[in-house]
Amino acid sequence: QVQLVESGGRLVQAGGSLRLSCAASGRTFSSYPMGWFRQAPGKEREFVAAISESGGSTYYADSVKGRFTISRDNAKNTMYLQMNSLKPEDTAVYYCAAHRTTTGTYDYWGQGTQVTVSS
Repeated sequence: QVQLVESGGRLVQAGGSLRLSCAASGRTFSSYPMGWFRQAPGKEREFVAAISESGGSTYYADSVKGRFTISRDNAKNTMYLQMNSLKPEDTAVYYCAAHRTTTGTYDYWGQGTQVTVSS
């Protein structure tokens, strides 16, 4: 099992940048593909980005491609989401999650961090 804690969310102006972090407990962080998701008020949670166990492969939602960069440091048990050129529509609670290959689903979730982009 892995426990996840997000940080780095805050209020930022449109066009600004933020870096979110996801700190994981346990010695098996490097064995999990990881992802970032977000949920805006009144909307369903949506996929933002994902990264393979080694960090060699990354995937992005079309809405953030070219603006957001997902990365991980397995030595620090931490994943990151660098967000540039932020837009008001990026306002949401951002969650990190760990994917279990045995179930094929994201089974472990953090508590979320609020990102608010003002226009």
